[in-house]
Amino acid sequence: MLEQTLDRVSQNPQTWNILRRAVENGFRGEKEVIARELDPWRDVGAREFLDFGCGTGEFAPSFPPAHYTGVDLASYYVRYAGQHYPGRFAVASGDAIGLGSGRFDAALVLGVFHHMPDDLVRTTVTEIHRVLKANATLLVMEDTPPPDPWNVAGHLMHWLDRGGYIRTNDEYRALLEPYFSVRRNYLMRSGICDYEVYVLDRVG
Repeated sequence: MLEQTLDRVSQNPQTWNILRRAVENGFRGEKEVIARELDPWRDVGAREFLDFGCGTGEFAPSFPPAHYTGVDLASYYVRYAGQHYPGRFAVASGDAIGLGSGRFDAALVLGVFHHMPDDLVRTTVTEIHRVLKANATLLVMEDTPPPDPWNVAGHLMHWLDRGGYIRTNDEYRALLEPYFSVRRNYLMRSGICDYEVYVLDRVG
């Protein structure tokens, strides 16, 4: 019953945004990581950015609108994002992103892979590798088991989370490293939620 309620809430973009902002402190942690690791406003016009799994477009304002493309599998999220945020948005899945090869200088994947089984993550990582330019940067932030046993709210949130594939650091790295090398990896907390952050370089 609770999972069905969360599913219904997640299908209402505005309500889902309110819930996520409340538990993640307005996404301040994620936005700080994006600004620090990708520095999107440096040399505006010189780089193109992909936001894979953009959801409701919450992080679109972190990037120059004319050089940002957000894609997501859920058409109702993409529709909402296009109505509320600047930038380009499209419906796409991980097994076929449907964008040109070597198009982007950097990509963001935030809270997506923990919704996917291993095989689909590997396929998606291959596709992201394809659409990125040589020497491009991939920034991944993924839910991880809370390292603090006293973060009761975080443990509860993970129990409620709709993603069924919350992994350990080693498990995430094993899925990412065939096509990307890890430049930096660290833990970050956003509100009550813990994330593994990976700053990766495209290999090959």
